[in-house]
Amino acid sequence: MNAIALRRSAVRTASGSRIRASGANVPRRTFLTIIQQGKEGWQLSLGRNPHRLDPGLHINIPIYHSLQKIDLRESSISIPNLPGYTADNVPVSCSGSLFYRIVDGYKACFAISDVQNNIRNTGTSAMRSVLGHFTYDQVIGDRNELNKRLNIVIGNSIANWGVECTRFEVQSFQPANREVERQLELQMEAERNRRKQLLDTQAQINVAEGQKQRVILESEGHLAAKSNEADAAFKTVVREAEARQQQALMEASALAQQIDGVAAAVTAPGSKPGPAERREALSALIELRRLEQLRAIANGTGNATYFFGDRAAMGLGAGAADAFNVDYAEQVKGGLARNANLKGKVDGGAAVGAVDDAGHL
Repeated sequence: MNAIALRRSAVRTASGSRIRASGANVPRRTFLTIIQQGKEGWQLSLGRNPHRLDPGLHINIPIYHSLQKIDLRESSISIPNLPGYTADNVPVSCSGSLFYRIVDGYKACFAISDVQNNIRNTGTSAMRSVLGHFTYDQVIGDRNELNKRLNIVIGNSIANWGVECTRFEVQSFQPANREVERQLELQMEAERNRRKQLLDTQAQINVAEGQKQRVILESEGHLAAKSNEADAAFKTVVREAEARQQQALMEASALAQQIDGVAAAVTAPGSKPGPAERREALSALIELRRLEQLRAIANGTGNATYFFGDRAAMGLGAGAADAFNVDYAEQVKGGLARNANLKGKVDGGAAVGAVDDAGHL
């Protein structure tokens, strides 16, 4: 009996210690619960009839009530080192962060279980799927477009859970291994060389185009200069001709006025000059002009002056050439006298020579 009693006491002690050890991890049940600011609680009565609890202090009866808390603040889920392939079959490894916010606590609690893990799984699959629609150069050149596409796809997938995808940010994007990275570096170097050649070719084309435009502008400038010079020469000739015409008209008008004045002077008082008086006045003016020309010839520095042609060719009439005839006659007489003197000197010298020869004999 004693052995049986000792065995029973040992069993009671062990079971009590197990109950105390397990009870240390069980939360203490109270009649009050607190919902923090930025969160939301849903209270179930015997597992049904959910009731929304706002931030603050609420009554929570143990066993009768069960409580689920939802964080309404914006949260993020990290997706590290996700392997995938781009549209041009380049193996890459990328990581990103998915930012989300619960907008409907009821759906987040009762439409899906473990909402955070499901959001992570959706983001992982969407990231691998959307990445296959972009080439490597597109992701490198414009990563924001990939972020926008991921935000739309993930947002449409988790909208039925009462969750809003605020944004998705790709943090790292790189080739999966060194061999692929080396091939991409060679490809980028070839692309840079191609662009450099295109730029050099375009620069040469621009230089050639500039030289062509320069030659065209210079030729147009020379053409305009020649045209302006021709116009200037033409205008100069025209103006000189107009000036000579005007001068001739003015001289003719002046001569006509002189003729009228001389004719009026030689006409008897009280009568008008007729054609005879006008011809006489014209002859007088011509005679005055001729005398002026003869004076200019006499004052000239030339060695000799020659007159050719008859009187009619020289414009000399019967009465207007008397002075010229006298002058011409005097010149002829002087020439004959000079010739006679020169001949006498030659004959005297010959006679003197003959006498000297006779004396010697």
